[in-house]
Amino acid sequence: MQFIYPMLLEQADKPFSDGRYVFEPKIDGHRLILSRKNGVTRLYTRHNNDVTDKYPELITDGPDIVLDGELAVMDPDTGIPDFELTMKRFQSKRSQLPISYVVFDVLRYEDSDLRCLPLLERKAVLDQAITDTPTMSKIAYIDGRGEDLWDAIVARDMEGIVAKKKDGRYHADKRTDDFVKIINYCYADVNISGWRKGDFGWLAHVDGRTVGVIELGVPPTHKQAFFSVAKPLITGEDRDFIYVQPLIKARVKFRNWTKSGMLRSPVFANFILSA
Repeated sequence: MQFIYPMLLEQADKPFSDGRYVFEPKIDGHRLILSRKNGVTRLYTRHNNDVTDKYPELITDGPDIVLDGELAVMDPDTGIPDFELTMKRFQSKRSQLPISYVVFDVLRYEDSDLRCLPLLERKAVLDQAITDTPTMSKIAYIDGRGEDLWDAIVARDMEGIVAKKKDGRYHADKRTDDFVKIINYCYADVNISGWRKGDFGWLAHVDGRTVGVIELGVPPTHKQAFFSVAKPLITGEDRDFIYVQPLIKARVKFRNWTKSGMLRSPVFANFILSA
């Protein structure tokens, strides 16, 4: 069976419209490569982990093919991809949560490697290669009007959008501006209540409790500024963390609040200066 490392996405800070691109909703799940050869189907994560046994619903007959898409579980009330439900299905051997495999690219079809073709030609092959079912479907896209799609995505509180050049080729395991993601981040103001002793991370504190660890987006100058004033604020430590009075404030951007009230993937934006 053939595994192809998926193409990665560059990131832009804000939505845009451009006639050279098509725009797709960003599905909040996990990347999944489907590879079928001689009637045998295998499923892989983006890191080449075989997860075929986790999703027997996707083992079907059909032509030799390699597909790239996102595996998600939809919120039953909103119909929107739910990352926590997706992870629950992924991590459990017993979960029967219904899955949706949203396919956005075809990399091989029968005896042909399609990665050198422009995106819209690959989309045309994909339209002919698979038929939408409740379990597997082709992603919808809009031509050129990224800001219109963005407004609809924000209104539904979805993850974001992906811009793809119409003539873009598929570059396995690389980032180029042929694929660009724009994330619909949430923002929160937090207090920093400590830091991790091992790999870098600040404890984020809101309303008297820890809501996550800030690992990403902190420039070296900001780390230096923090540690230059934080040591006099130390209140204690344990095996993993050193704790401080939560007097230093920061703004973070993050994907969403989890059902347990934690920040999902918080990224440092800036310090908040006291008045």
